[in-house]
Amino acid sequence: MDPLKAFRNMFNRLGFAWWVKIQTDDPIVTYWFGPFLTKKSLDGALSVFLEDLTLEGSKPLDHSITRSRRSEPLTI
Repeated sequence: MDPLKAFRNMFNRLGFAWWVKIQTDDPIVTYWFGPFLTKKSLDGALSVFLEDLTLEGSKPLDHSITRSRRSEPLTI
């Protein structure tokens, strides 16, 4: 396994990973985007992810950044 991926997974298991929760209303979906080791790296990727959702036709309603532990499912 890639050492960075292993470290990121460990951070996630410990509840130190950064995640974004994105809720859309068209379609009605909750996306979880992460895990990230730093908030700065999350901030750098978030605009690209939101743009991809918009280009796919989704209409993001709200997003929130949190530091927590997540597991599957990452899309609800």
